[in-house]
Amino acid sequence: MPRPDQASRIVRERDQRWLRAMRLALGLSICLMGGALGVVGLKVEQVQLSYRLEALRAAKVELDELNRRLRVELATLRSLSRIEGKALAELGMVPPVRHQVQMAREFVTAGDGAASLRTARETQVPDGLRLQ
Repeated sequence: MPRPDQASRIVRERDQRWLRAMRLALGLSICLMGGALGVVGLKVEQVQLSYRLEALRAAKVELDELNRRLRVELATLRSLSRIEGKALAELGMVPPVRHQVQMAREFVTAGDGAASLRTARETQVPDGLRLQ
């Protein structure tokens, strides 16, 4: 038998349509919030990449300038007049006299390698320098 205080109690049923609408609204708001956060995240990444790109461009300009200066320095160091000056001043070398210079016959266009080899053997070479 029911108690008297229980009989007067009102039982309230949950409205299923309202719960379904709330779940749908919550799901849609989560999707919208996720989309908005995704867009913001992509914009932040874009800004970071643009800063990095600008830094890389500045580094490339510096490296291009360094490369240009090093090429100029290399050309200066390879300069024949500089090498000749160093050889004369620091190593004590002197320019060769006429009889010390001989033409390499294999580089002459009219001759071939065999003819120049015979000519080289016929040319007088000091005893200590003769090839066998």
